Amino acid sequence: MILNASGCLDALTAPEAALSLDAFVTKTVTPLPRGGNVPVRIAETQHGMLNSIGLANPGLDAFLAETLPRLVMLGVPLWVSVGGFSAREYATSCARLDACEEVHVLELNLSCPNVDEAPESAAEIVAACRAATSKPLYAKLSPSAWDVAVVARAVEDAGADGLSLVNTLRGLALDERTLRPRLATATGGYSGPPLKPVALAAVWACRRATRLPIVGMGGVWTGRDALELHAAGATAIGVGTALFADPAAAARIRGELLSELKTHGLSSVSDAIGIAHDELPRVGGVTARRSTKSLDLVQKRTA
Repeated sequence: MILNASGCLDALTAPEAALSLDAFVTKTVTPLPRGGNVPVRIAETQHGMLNSIGLANPGLDAFLAETLPRLVMLGVPLWVSVGGFSAREYATSCARLDACEEVHVLELNLSCPNVDEAPESAAEIVAACRAATSKPLYAKLSPSAWDVAVVARAVEDAGADGLSLVNTLRGLALDERTLRPRLATATGGYSGPPLKPVALAAVWACRRATRLPIVGMGGVWTGRDALELHAAGATAIGVGTALFADPAAAARIRGELLSELKTHGLSSVSDAIGIAHDELPRVGGVTARRSTKSLDLVQKRTA
């Protein structure tokens, strides 16, 4: 199962790319419209990119009235990324989206490095959203936490149905000539191939600590990258920065992943999930491999 990372693909301007996905994840939607941060908001680096978009979006009312109906016409299962600046804002948005049959999954953006965070913990936000909706909730977590598995267990206990790992890391790029920050906000979210080891570590730790399905993302550029995230425990793959350079990346990566599976004598993706944990001891009574029941439920809802 291959998705886009939120904010890395505009399905309405690149419908062919969206149709190559198993589900489309929207840009993060907040209750009120946001213009986002001032330019410059994107800077390429030697091995990746920085962004400081600042959750620019038209707000929930406009999303429901204008954007969602157009996305539905594409016929791709929809995940809506939900953002906010308090647990109440997250929950209010989830309650309104709960009535939308066209929306299959809500991904809670709990880790954007470019805006002020809600004062509540990730678990408190998930709990508030769980009380507001019956839809599957995926918690998108930051790789910056020293022990992301602790956060993963907390959001699982609070009612999350899955995890999205990982969001960007905070980074800085300086202008070669002036030695001043290239982004107007100075720092931004760093993404691209160098993020893969960080993503692998987070997926590995959270697969060991929880039974939740995991969308693994961060540095996915090839089928080999996808295979390694599956081996670490991801049950689905999110493609992000690669889509900026290659809108057809999802289809290409899917084909490369199938070739990688054959090379390793694996008959399907499910055979690869968690294979890196084989013959390792249990942690907290949780078996690292084959934790896909919750993913099966989400896939049925998005079918």
